[in-house]
Amino acid sequence: MTTDLCGLNFFGHQWQGKEAGFARFNPQTNEQLPERFAEADASDVNAAALVAQQAFWAYQQTSDAERAALLNAIANELEQDAELIVPMAMLESGLPEARIRGELGRTTGQLRLFAAVLTEPYDALLMDEANPTRAPLPKPELKLGHLPLGVVAVFGASNFPLAFSTAGGDTASALAAGCAVIVKGHPAHPGTSERVTRAIARAIDATGMPKGLFSLLQGASPALSTALVEHPLVKAVGFTGSLKVGRILADHCALRPEPIPFYGELGSVNPQLLLPGKLAADATSLAEAQVNSMMMGHGQFCTSPGLIITVKGAGLDTYLAALVDKLTAQSANAMLSQGICHAYNSAVETVLSEVDILAQGQAAQAAHQSRPLLAKISAAKLMAKPALLDEIFGPFALVAICESHAELQALIAALPGQLTASVHGLEDEVAAFADIIQRLSFKVGRIIFNQMPTGVEVARAMNHGGPYPASTDSRSTSVGTEAMKRFVRPICYQNMPDSLLPEALKSTSTRLKRF
Repeated sequence: MTTDLCGLNFFGHQWQGKEAGFARFNPQTNEQLPERFAEADASDVNAAALVAQQAFWAYQQTSDAERAALLNAIANELEQDAELIVPMAMLESGLPEARIRGELGRTTGQLRLFAAVLTEPYDALLMDEANPTRAPLPKPELKLGHLPLGVVAVFGASNFPLAFSTAGGDTASALAAGCAVIVKGHPAHPGTSERVTRAIARAIDATGMPKGLFSLLQGASPALSTALVEHPLVKAVGFTGSLKVGRILADHCALRPEPIPFYGELGSVNPQLLLPGKLAADATSLAEAQVNSMMMGHGQFCTSPGLIITVKGAGLDTYLAALVDKLTAQSANAMLSQGICHAYNSAVETVLSEVDILAQGQAAQAAHQSRPLLAKISAAKLMAKPALLDEIFGPFALVAICESHAELQALIAALPGQLTASVHGLEDEVAAFADIIQRLSFKVGRIIFNQMPTGVEVARAMNHGGPYPASTDSRSTSVGTEAMKRFVRPICYQNMPDSLLPEALKSTSTRLKRF
């Protein structure tokens, strides 16, 4: 396969940096690939931040229509390069062609969705009209608008080389908000990041946007990540990754002389609550749905269902037997990277002494493969060992069995924050569990009825976040059009002349809602 990769970093609208840095691997064969990529350092971070800040001052003055044109152009350029991007992403991730093509469609779709939002009518903007005769003090004219935060750092994710990486949701929403972007590419797929960056660069040229608006820094060193989030010109961070790394970076952001928001999407076990009536009526189909969902992407989705909660009763034995039958037929497979494979195998080995194994998939045929596993535990023991509620990123799920309604309530109360939770129940039994379902809703960012959690629709009403440790800010989402609100802040204009106001806030604007 001819790669035609330069292996450098991209900032100041040109490729630059030191050659011969870190290597990448083919996860399906566990073999090192021949090309090496430049390792960016603190000086590269500084150079990228300086040109990004300069570009930001020009970009934040562009109109919504101009930003929409950029997003649409990026989507078009990505599609034009599909036959270059797809094989590269397959090589570096080990994912099948259909999955990568679907992910490319998701990536271009969310770019176009943000573009559509920018060209649609907005919600009304608030204005308090002046009242100079009000006693005892005159009332000033007030108009509430928003400003982009500035330069945003985006961290590419390991498990989505396109949709949550270089041109993914964080980048799309930051550009839509009017911010400049510096992407720290994930070291597992640097070739994909480079090819996507080339498409973005052409879109910037085609739409006449400022040079330096987008940068790509490649590297495998934690020092690069630290330097990026600590740079004083970086004003916000978007991150999708592990709880361990995310918490380290979030702490760096909080401890800066000027703390900045860190929007991290971290870990979740996405509990599946099986109500008694549904379990008794549909045990086999529930088990099949569980295994199918947990095996999507070999368990490497942030919404993979890693915890099943139910109460001992009718249908449980049938459900467990069906889980065993379905899972034992599943193959071991390569993980997305060597690090993920090692972390999964190590985590599974750690928990085995605390749980009862229900079933294992077929044995691994190579050291870089990971074997699916299902285990069970009593709710009482699980609550006594809260570390067992931590995410195990891969094809693993734990069945927690409660002895009573009261124990079920206690387990729900003990859950840490989650991205999602599903309730599987019959219509006529839901009312009896309304208290538990309500408590569960306070633990999650998305609550689902009679469906599995895998799959995050790119839509206006989507929320992809949740209470910590699912994310670092439960008030925000990384998917859907609300995501762009992370990268703007409110500003109130008091007694400002029209000539100094944005178009949307001028006195003639039809968007103003007057009070």
